[in-house]
Amino acid sequence: MDFSLFYFANDSAAPGTDPYRLLLSGARFADERGFTAVWTPERHFHPFGGLYPNPSVAGAAVAAVTERVGIRAGSVVAPLHHPLRIAEEWAVVDNLSGGRVGLSFASGWHAVDFALRPENYEDRRSVLIETVEQVRALWRGEEMTVQDGAGRPASVRSYPRPVQPELPFWITSAGGVETFRDAGRTGAGVLTHLLGQDLDELTEKIAAYREEYAARPGADGTGHVALMVHTYLDEDDAAARSAVREPLCAYLRSSLGLILGSGAGGRRRIDPAKLKEKDIDFLVERSFERYYDEGGLLGQVDKARAQVERIRAAGVDEIACLIDFGVPDEQVLAGLEHLDRLRIACAAPAPAAAAVTA
Repeated sequence: MDFSLFYFANDSAAPGTDPYRLLLSGARFADERGFTAVWTPERHFHPFGGLYPNPSVAGAAVAAVTERVGIRAGSVVAPLHHPLRIAEEWAVVDNLSGGRVGLSFASGWHAVDFALRPENYEDRRSVLIETVEQVRALWRGEEMTVQDGAGRPASVRSYPRPVQPELPFWITSAGGVETFRDAGRTGAGVLTHLLGQDLDELTEKIAAYREEYAARPGADGTGHVALMVHTYLDEDDAAARSAVREPLCAYLRSSLGLILGSGAGGRRRIDPAKLKEKDIDFLVERSFERYYDEGGLLGQVDKARAQVERIRAAGVDEIACLIDFGVPDEQVLAGLEHLDRLRIACAAPAPAAAAVTA
């Protein structure tokens, strides 16, 4: 089982302090201890997550302070960007890092985020797949036909040329099985989480993904599934529970739409906006207890190790440990020592990297 670090991002830094200290310190730790990758997100127009409006910029900073750990976007919201810009920016990071880049692409779901590209909101899922293929082609050095400023067609290639001849890539899924299937058909990996789905449901979706992945003409390998989970480990379970309760409840409250799930065609079964405050409090508290016990790597190492085995049994290849969801930085950094103990205890041969670049 591979372990990586995932940032979302913590917005608790006091004024005048370095808001990126946890990112860079954690990246150095991951690099030195043998973690697989560091993932940074793309978030817009909200203080929680607002540290990361552009994961390629964050990735360049990580590249400058590390030597071997993978540098990944979790995720690039593809419909918000021109494919040429995605290919250009990440080729820079690939060069800075000596060929350590990997991208997970997402369709996006916050309507306000599409202030950047409002024309793509309605068809964002189809735009996602189209953009992924365009970025991959540009990465390989293929030309793209565009319209120039004078209204004439032009053929362009993106520069600089990346180090890796093929782009390692994933598709981000909030839990929809069709997204898993689409990722398999495309030859992508999958990046997902446990908000709105449990491990039994995830097991079925991973099986559907593997089936589609294997059915591609000339397919090799079985693909790659990375699961993002909230992570904070401590020698004392009560201390860990106390440390994560407030920030995790705040996170769950902000993610009620995902927790309550979606019906057919993406329609929510329950609209959080129609719930009373006391009902929201009840749902958040119930979700916290379930998530603390079953949804994350939270508490003591032995408890977390049992959870890793359940995750492994579901078919997951990599655990992306979300570490900056609001626990104070010093506690997070101290907890990384326990996480490294867990990583070593759960070490196993990793899947072939070529599976996500086919």
